[in-house]
Amino acid sequence: MKLDAKQRSQFKTQFWPSFLTALKHLTPQYLIKNPVLFVTYIGTLFLTFLYIYSWFKNHSSLGYILQVMLWLWLTIIIANFSESLAENRGKAQAGSLRKAKKEVQAKKINSINDRNFSLVQAIQLRNQDIVFVAAGDVIPGDGEVIAGVAAVDESAITGESAPVIRESGSDRDSVTGGTVVLSDWLVVRITSNPGETFLDQMIALVEGAKRQRTPNEIALSILLAGMTLIFLMVVMTILPFSLFGGTRPSLSPAINLTTLIALLVCLIPTTIGGLLSAIGIAGMDRLIRNNVIATSGRAIEAAGDVNILLLDKTGTITMGNRQASDFVPASGTTLEELVKAASLASFADETPEGKSIIQLAQNKYQLDLATIKQEGNFIPFSAETRLSGIEINGKKTLKGAVDKIVAFVKDNQGVIDEGILKRINDIARLGSTPLVVANEAKILGVIELKDIIKQGIKEKLAGLRIMGIKSIMITGDNPITAATIANETGVDDFYAEATPEIKLKLIRQFQANGQLVAMVGDGTNDAPALAQTDVAVAMNSGTQAAKEAANMVDLDSDPTKVIEIVKIGKQLLITRGALTTFSIANDVAKYFAIIPGIFSAYIPEINKLNIMNLTSPKSAVLSTVIFNALILIFLIPLAFKGVKYIAQSADALLLRNTLIYGVGGVVLPFFAIKIIDLFINWIGII
Repeated sequence: MKLDAKQRSQFKTQFWPSFLTALKHLTPQYLIKNPVLFVTYIGTLFLTFLYIYSWFKNHSSLGYILQVMLWLWLTIIIANFSESLAENRGKAQAGSLRKAKKEVQAKKINSINDRNFSLVQAIQLRNQDIVFVAAGDVIPGDGEVIAGVAAVDESAITGESAPVIRESGSDRDSVTGGTVVLSDWLVVRITSNPGETFLDQMIALVEGAKRQRTPNEIALSILLAGMTLIFLMVVMTILPFSLFGGTRPSLSPAINLTTLIALLVCLIPTTIGGLLSAIGIAGMDRLIRNNVIATSGRAIEAAGDVNILLLDKTGTITMGNRQASDFVPASGTTLEELVKAASLASFADETPEGKSIIQLAQNKYQLDLATIKQEGNFIPFSAETRLSGIEINGKKTLKGAVDKIVAFVKDNQGVIDEGILKRINDIARLGSTPLVVANEAKILGVIELKDIIKQGIKEKLAGLRIMGIKSIMITGDNPITAATIANETGVDDFYAEATPEIKLKLIRQFQANGQLVAMVGDGTNDAPALAQTDVAVAMNSGTQAAKEAANMVDLDSDPTKVIEIVKIGKQLLITRGALTTFSIANDVAKYFAIIPGIFSAYIPEINKLNIMNLTSPKSAVLSTVIFNALILIFLIPLAFKGVKYIAQSADALLLRNTLIYGVGGVVLPFFAIKIIDLFINWIGII
């Protein structure tokens, strides 16, 4: 498994710190948390004392004992190294996040309208304190905007250079400490105490050392501990047999114990035991690299087991802002006249909808703006008038909401064409938004604004279906609009006119049927549903209530990322399952390598099991121990990068991974151990 250039650079930087940490972790207090490695550690310690004893006795097999002992120590160090490297990767990311924390002074005020501030250190601010920030100021802590509107640079947190708008009284009223105000001003109520900010939580979460083991990981650890205990008892029964059960003279106790300890270490699942923690940390690391912070490791695993994915329509399936899709001229008006008039009336409209009208005129109808732009008084769009336009020689051309334009035409003694009114109603029934264009007393036509489906969303939803995940669109729109969007995107089901209560009830129904539910949200009204779902993704641009209710926060505020989160969760589970399968499958080959070597002196017939035709019993044992250590090195990059996930059914995935990691796990050691056996005999170390 190859690493990319960035990963190789990080590996070189973090190698020695991780290696030193791995050495520091060679203690019973640390290793006892991992039963497999702890048993390996105890066996290696015993073998170390045995080597010292044999050295004083000048035992003939001193070199054999030394080599087995050193390779077992290397096995433990490599396993510790994989976990330390994973943790240091997280700490490196935490270091970059700490750069966003700045010692800044805050302008503390007493009330929302107060502008007589006192300068205090940001670290002195407490929950519910009120601060004033203006252009150029660093926001001193996490908070809620209670007055003002401003553009904020959040690149230090999200990596996204484009500024975002933060304003009071909306779903965009949440600000993060360490971000910078670019324009205007805000009054912010602090919602956290020092050390409890969102940035502090992010730093703590990305540090692998603070990661709590997940339920699935704990369950697998118990399984591995049980397997270790079983193999320990099996090996313990072999010892008296090897000493007293044979008809030939017994081997010396030193050789017997060395071989039996090697047998135990090679048969217990050391491969997955050594990589288990690193797999979990790397899974969270992959999520962080996608700019998503998980407040619990369980949420990542739950994402891999999700059955139901609830998707909000606006901003998730559609672009969020409706865009111009068609021009419909009225009777007596040509399409060219309507397109020109609509463009002129939209020059002073800075909204996304207004810009989309001009863009449609240019792209679809090849309108040359330079030839139609005329001198006149532009009428800018405002939320109050819901109109924009241009006045030339005392005559107005306006574009806007239906009721406003109809009133404008009637005020100019114009006649309303019934045909265009019918077309307006048809557009509205389909869930689109009609904007009307008029020139004084005449309606020129209609502009249809519709929800634009995000590019690639249909393919992503099809991929979810292959994974066995049911996608459900949930929206507050009317059923006609919802049905139209659902048909275009291919979601499996939809719910229209959904209130927060309906969302919550729906989630509970799914969970009562034993299904795991994922959802994305950003508003305060989403908080109850987010708190109920198994995988709850809140947008960083959303409200504080939504972020507190969720167990994941998307720093990029991209609602479609929930689909990627599900894939990352599945990749984590598949990686853990694949490497567990590979580790257990390895034991089959190790059995055929070591068992014949142990018993061939007592039961010559058992040498028929030496299908690898290994040179000698000692060579068989040492070759297997070396393979057991080296395979960890080759699997560390795979544990970090994760097994490649392909959208397939569960049965297809199981078959694929069984063939690759099950059959492959059996076959690979046969060749590798044989090659190692030939090599160590060729160089004469055995």
